Amino acid sequence: MTFRNPLITVAGHICLDIIPTFSPDAMAGRTDLADLLAPGTLTNTGPALTATGGAVTNTGLALYQLGVNTRLMGKVGADQFGQATLDVLRSYDPALADGMIVDADAASSYTIVINPPGVDRVFLHYPGPNDTFAAADVSDEALRATQIFHFGYPPIMARMFAHNGQELVALLQRARQCGAVTSLDMAYPDPASPAGQADWPAILAGALPHADIFLPSLEETLFMLDREHHDALRDRGDIIMQADGALLRELSDRILAMGVAVAGLKLGEQGFYVRTTDDAARLGALAPLLGDQLDGWLNRELLAPCFRIDVAGTTGAGDSTIAGFLAGLSRGLPLEETVDLAAGVGACRVESLHGSRGIPALETVRTRINAGWPRRSTQLSLHSRNGPRPLV
Repeated sequence: MTFRNPLITVAGHICLDIIPTFSPDAMAGRTDLADLLAPGTLTNTGPALTATGGAVTNTGLALYQLGVNTRLMGKVGADQFGQATLDVLRSYDPALADGMIVDADAASSYTIVINPPGVDRVFLHYPGPNDTFAAADVSDEALRATQIFHFGYPPIMARMFAHNGQELVALLQRARQCGAVTSLDMAYPDPASPAGQADWPAILAGALPHADIFLPSLEETLFMLDREHHDALRDRGDIIMQADGALLRELSDRILAMGVAVAGLKLGEQGFYVRTTDDAARLGALAPLLGDQLDGWLNRELLAPCFRIDVAGTTGAGDSTIAGFLAGLSRGLPLEETVDLAAGVGACRVESLHGSRGIPALETVRTRINAGWPRRSTQLSLHSRNGPRPLV
């Protein structure tokens, strides 16, 4: 059977961002952030902006804006920050807060973003109940009701990466047992933190056999699977700008060998790369969603350059790209259209001054793509055995 309007559940990390505004002359007479925040001084700011951050809202609200049947499952405390987080979700649709988990004993996660003009941002982050999120927080009933279960940002959720990802493995395994297609996204951990020191090859080796779709960034993947190579490229400059088809294929080989059906690598301004398994039985997990399109997803490799837009901000672009990919999958689209849709939704987020609210309906994005939306040039190319072959 195929589903006419599949439910996508987005679970994982969520927080409340608190962003003090500063006047253009806030740094007058000051040379750096240390001058602005010197001990014993009072610094006047403007009104504070509030927004939600994390995979649950960045990917989940993008899916909702596209018109996809969406459930959000993050964990907040029963406090003012938790209430503010839920209020943001309800401002889109009151039902979007219904799946949220409220921990009466926890203080909610928040991030204070200090971003005066002309100075690099500083983030003060409290992880809150993200660090206590566990497999048991998601019920079998919720999993049985969903067709796609997407989990985001386990590297910044302490229980989900502890003990070689024991909780992450349990959650993904149970989601598949309940009949859901499973999808997983990562986050870039602080190298000096416990997450940065975790045994990510072992964690992924345990989790990825239970993830049908894996959609991290190139940098995250290289950090987790080949730290030495990651550090060498980072020391030379922008990692993505040094990537080539051989590196993409090497990493996707390793990911597919760990058991996923679809491996996607987000490449920033260089686009979005997808490679799929050559194992028809493994790809069969997607059959309820893809129907007669399933064969067209087997043993494929695609690179979609970014669409040309005026950049307003890049926050949430990768998560929105994931939303576009999952939306295409949920509609049973061909792989080429799904990859293009992913790149298109990411571009809509980047050109919007209003975050997720600037993402239009799915059919609007598809119409823009089909009308010949121009693409940016990309420095990446893929090579097949038959010679150079840029794939779009």
